[in-house]
Order: sequence, then structure tokens, then C-alpha cells
Amino acid sequence: MATLTQRMIGAAMLDARTYEEVEADPSATTQAVAVVAIAAVAAGIGSLRYGVSLVGVSLVAAFVGWFIWAGLTYLIGTKILPEPQTHADFGQLLRVIGFSAAPGVLAVFGIIPWLGGVISFLAGLWQLAAMVVGVRQALDYTSTGRAIGVCLVGFVVYWLVNTMFLSMFFGAAYLSGAFAR
Repeated sequence: MATLTQRMIGAAMLDARTYEEVEADPSATTQAVAVVAIAAVAAGIGSLRYGVSLVGVSLVAAFVGWFIWAGLTYLIGTKILPEPQTHADFGQLLRVIGFSAAPGVLAVFGIIPWLGGVISFLAGLWQLAAMVVGVRQALDYTSTGRAIGVCLVGFVVYWLVNTMFLSMFFGAAYLSGAFAR
């Protein structure tokens, strides 16, 4: 069995075997939780360039988003757009999507003025690419295009939910005077 670090590196390197291993190992769910938490903390630290720590918000948003995206991917991938050989359960998708967050550790560099936003954006794209590989493996797709479609639909819904969550947080913080000088 691979270590958490080995699996994170494999997931970030878009290694299909790593995603197959994670998919098949129910005990990897705990590791997937760790990957999501590590990426969320990195994003929270990277947000310090805005003068406010969003570590707590990043953690909550990451876990809520993870469950929503895994649920959507399960629903879309197994019920709406399955291939004949598609067979997956929610836990398998939860694990592979959790590990697809591995490139998100680079979001810690978001703290760097001028360059941080670019690094965080690129890390997000890398995470999306990792998710496509993970979803393709978990859903036993022969078509990468189908995996991209499932991920894009899930991404749009995830983005909307995440944007609403952050808007509520910042709106509440603004109304409470947290940003007052």
C-alpha cells in the first residue's frame, strides 16, 4: 500500500494507476480527507495576501465542495452519462476526487504578491485535470471526453455553490464590520 505522500504525488502526476489504487482501497478515504484538508489549508494560507486568513473558510468550503462535487459526479457519471462498463459507488468517487485536490497544495504560493494569483489559478486548472483522470478511472470510461464533460458540469455547479458560500461569508463579515478600518 502506498503512503499518503506517494499517492498525492501520483495523483498530481495524473497517474491513472494511482487513481485505480485509490478507487479500489476503501481505507484510502481517510487519506483523501487529509488531501482535501491539506489543499484547503494551503489555499487559506495563500489567501493571506488579501490581509485576512481564510483557512477556516477554506476548510469548510473544501469539504462541502468535495462532497457536493463527488455526489454530482456520481449522479452524472453513473446515472446520466454512463458507459456500458461503468460501475462505481459514491465512496470511490469521493476518494478519487479527494486525491485530485493534491495539486492544490501549490495554492500556498498564493501569498506571493503579483505571482500568487497566477499560481493559484494554475493549481486550480491542474486540479481539474487531475479530476478528469480520476473520474475517467473511477467510472471506467474509455472516453476522456466523457470524463471531461462530467467534470465540467460538476465544476460549474461546484463553482456556483462555492461562490454563494464565499459571498455569504464575506457579506456577513462586511456587515459585521470585520473589514472596517
